[in-house]
Amino acid sequence: MSRILLEASGIRHGFGLRRVLEIDSLRIYDGERIGLIGENGAGKSTLLGILAGEIVPNEGTVRRDCAIAVIHQVGDADGLDDPALSAKFAAQQRREGLSGGERTRRRIAAALSADSQLLLADEPTTDLDAEGVAQLRRELEQYRGAMVLVSHDRELLDALCTRILHIEDAKLTDFPGNYSAYRAELERRRAHQKFEYEQYRTEQARLRASIQGNRERASQMKKAPSRMGNSEARLHKMDSRQISQQLHKARRQMESRLERLEVRERPREDIEIRMALGARTPIPARNAVEVRRLALKAGEKKLLSNAAFTLPTGSRTALLGANGCGKTTLMRAIAACAAESGQLCGGAPEGANTGSAIRIHPAARIGWFDQTHEQTLDFAQTALQNAMRDSIHAESDVRTVLARLGLCGDDVFKPAGVLSGGERGRVALAKLLLSDANLLLLDEPTNHLDVFTLEALESLLIGYRGTVLFVSHDMAFADAVATRLMRFENGALASFEGTRAEWAQRERADRSAEARALELAAIEMRMAELVSRISLPRKGDDPAKLDAEYRRLGEQARALRG
Repeated sequence: MSRILLEASGIRHGFGLRRVLEIDSLRIYDGERIGLIGENGAGKSTLLGILAGEIVPNEGTVRRDCAIAVIHQVGDADGLDDPALSAKFAAQQRREGLSGGERTRRRIAAALSADSQLLLADEPTTDLDAEGVAQLRRELEQYRGAMVLVSHDRELLDALCTRILHIEDAKLTDFPGNYSAYRAELERRRAHQKFEYEQYRTEQARLRASIQGNRERASQMKKAPSRMGNSEARLHKMDSRQISQQLHKARRQMESRLERLEVRERPREDIEIRMALGARTPIPARNAVEVRRLALKAGEKKLLSNAAFTLPTGSRTALLGANGCGKTTLMRAIAACAAESGQLCGGAPEGANTGSAIRIHPAARIGWFDQTHEQTLDFAQTALQNAMRDSIHAESDVRTVLARLGLCGDDVFKPAGVLSGGERGRVALAKLLLSDANLLLLDEPTNHLDVFTLEALESLLIGYRGTVLFVSHDMAFADAVATRLMRFENGALASFEGTRAEWAQRERADRSAEARALELAAIEMRMAELVSRISLPRKGDDPAKLDAEYRRLGEQARALRG
């Protein structure tokens, strides 16, 4: 049996009156790959801090039997010990002005450089582009120790994890398998809990109705008919007493059964969105946006040159590319163009001067989601007031959307200024989805979302009545939401109508076709040379061998032509 690297017992931890963690026992064995799942604020980072020894729990003990390395979600790494790992992750030296992705790469390289048997990784894909995530996945696949991974990247969880720990209501539940297996089992358990709860409620209602009916029958038995004689009344009273005793006994038995009935709690269920989101007035044209001869720069760096593309009305387009390629700059340029023509909902970003390269349909109303929210939200107003400000829906619908995005109860009455960055992002998303915008520009809407809110946002966008252009490094999210793709490639934009898998398949087919074309060209050149030598043989040529080779190459050429 594998060695126990870490054992936690009787962990109790909270902040003020709020209990965050109540974990009776947790063991981590050598070689395990554990995914830690839970809603934002459930205590995932707190638990990692307790396991690492960085946080002392209110109660309980943690026994560690190995060296531990931590990839923190925020902050800077102190040093990089392994030059090879630093090179793999393009980790920059510590200095002022590093981007979020560069700081993440430093934290990853520093943690993986440590000689540890247990790795605790808290959202290590934060601000990483697709290549950075792919490099992280390769390194974690080769990691020889055990790991506990907190991530909203479902592809990463599926690829790496063999065990999932789910934090909910301060408790820890263990699930075998990867993320997909966990979700399937969670749904099965919740369906079973719902069935048991409905059975409990049905039996509870039946017993209460029977008790009430028993009381009513007993009450009626005590009353003698008005025209009954004295002797008949005495007999009725005796019969009534006996029946009343029987009814009372039956009622006590039912009341006892009701008291002993095992209570079943209502299972948690996703809040259902019944209304259609998006503007009531669609864009009456084939394309919402048309771009021709677009050039973009960031300082002296050329991002796009003579680019052209369209955003078809009703489409959902994922904008892909490495960090720094120009995705946000392009989104800001479209939003700035909309602001100039009065078609932008909310604050206007500073965009590049694109001249007449970007044409937005006059009926388009653009909703802009950036990564800061200072211009989108009024920090003095509550979350509900912000979401209601541009809403075309009733308050009950607004609260439903906020709850679906993880803002429930009294949280909607908090001023936006006291909300966390992730909570502000959810309010900003709700505000756009509930507005009369019919074209959404979403720049990294999945940042700082837990997997449950991420899946809720997927559902909301899939049902959105409008056009969407979004940037996200979460490929599972892009696969679920996008109906088409655009990708930065060497200063140009390539578009594809379909999924990533279909695009990759076409590229493989194109590469295969190109290889066949090159092979066919080489064969045809050789066949031309053979024709010349067969008609005018050189000294030492064997015409029969040349003819046989020509026939063989001819068969290969026919096969390549299909």
